Amino acid sequence: MIASARAVKAGRDINPDFHFGTMICHITQYPRTCCPEDQLLVQADDLYRNCMCSDVMLRGEYPYYAWTYFRRHDVELDLSGEERADLKAGTCDFCTFSYYQSICQTTREDEFTDQTSGNIMGGVRNPYLELTDWDWPIVPVGLRYTLNKVYDRYRVPVMITENGLGAVDVVEEDGPIRDSYRIDYLCRHIEGMRKAVDDGVDLIGYTPWGCIDLVSVSTGEMKKRYGFIYVDADDEGNGTFDRYRKDSFYWYKKVIASNGEDLG
Repeated sequence: MIASARAVKAGRDINPDFHFGTMICHITQYPRTCCPEDQLLVQADDLYRNCMCSDVMLRGEYPYYAWTYFRRHDVELDLSGEERADLKAGTCDFCTFSYYQSICQTTREDEFTDQTSGNIMGGVRNPYLELTDWDWPIVPVGLRYTLNKVYDRYRVPVMITENGLGAVDVVEEDGPIRDSYRIDYLCRHIEGMRKAVDDGVDLIGYTPWGCIDLVSVSTGEMKKRYGFIYVDADDEGNGTFDRYRKDSFYWYKKVIASNGEDLG
């Protein structure tokens, strides 16, 4: 955190017009039930997993719950006056995060045993949501919720730096890759962003993950594809590595040209 703050300071010394942001892997969480213990579990876990780093980078100090966490885990963090001053002086100008899914959590593990997968962490299955080929919940409305939550917490411009669908793509005999499921996923998330903007969120940018197929970081597989461009390669590295535009390529080209107005 100190290194980040000092990098921000150095960048502003180079050019005061530079702007700096965060990058948080944001896993939105919901309580599985209305049980108060479930609410408390999600509240605490959201602070530790989603807010701690961005709180330091955007507010310039470690929050109270971080010090409590350190104390409970026998972590001694001795910050000098200079380091505290650097954290304050090197706060970021905007907040960026990745968004793919949400998870549910519960203290009532004996009642809810059906688990879902996820990026870094999974959780209890949400019965109201459909799942991807890798059991990641699909939650477009959750993006609107998350944008409002993050913007309300920090009151700085926000940007989504990762969002996409990992799926098994099939090359048809006539050549094209008909990935209508990816188009549907992205379309609904962009609609969620539009509603968040209507809510008043200052959303300054969106970059999906990713433009071209590559090895999935979360599973180490090539068959888990995110891109608009298909790469002819399998999990063992076999293939021609030729590239082919998917249907989503042409669709997203139109989305960019219309600044998100044309989602048809």
